[in-house]
Amino acid sequence: MSLLHQEASSQSDDAARGESFTRGTSHVVWASIAATILVTLAIAIYVITGEKPPAATGTVLEVWAHPMHTESGGFDANGASIPKESFDQVLVFSHVRLHNQSQQPLFLYQILTNATLADGVHTAYAAPARDYDRVFLAYPELAQWKAPSLPTDLTIQPGQTVDGTFVSLFRLTKAEWEARKGLDYEFGFQYQPVLKVTPQVPVTER
Repeated sequence: MSLLHQEASSQSDDAARGESFTRGTSHVVWASIAATILVTLAIAIYVITGEKPPAATGTVLEVWAHPMHTESGGFDANGASIPKESFDQVLVFSHVRLHNQSQQPLFLYQILTNATLADGVHTAYAAPARDYDRVFLAYPELAQWKAPSLPTDLTIQPGQTVDGTFVSLFRLTKAEWEARKGLDYEFGFQYQPVLKVTPQVPVTER
């Protein structure tokens, strides 16, 4: 065999080996991609099927607000005039339903009402049941709308559903309240993630 033939044969062999190598590398790449997709799908299925539902669910049944503008002043015990002061506040009454869909008792310890305004989120704690009752004593004109209260230190047994109303106080003017961009609630349960609920009902004014 001549040198030319040997070189041609060598080049042919090298080309064959290169083609074989490229083909083998291509198979490896596709196998790696397929393996990655399968692993990703397996992880997704595990997460979806293994994710536990929340321990509690919540529904807002009714929301109504009572804006107030109050002015104080007059005379002190000695007959001297007292400078007039004024302030604005909004009482927000919320009727909600909570359901324990877990296998353990749930211990409610806190309820927050969040109003989103132009300057950010304003948060107010729900008043304890005793203060809820005092509101209707202080403002008898609201008594006609009084409903059973929802305690903020409630225990909900497995499978139990509870209804009740609570009140939150915001130091806002009527105009500021009406200009809000959003409203939602956070229910704090011991040893559980916070349950966040957004009302799907309109907010009325009384």
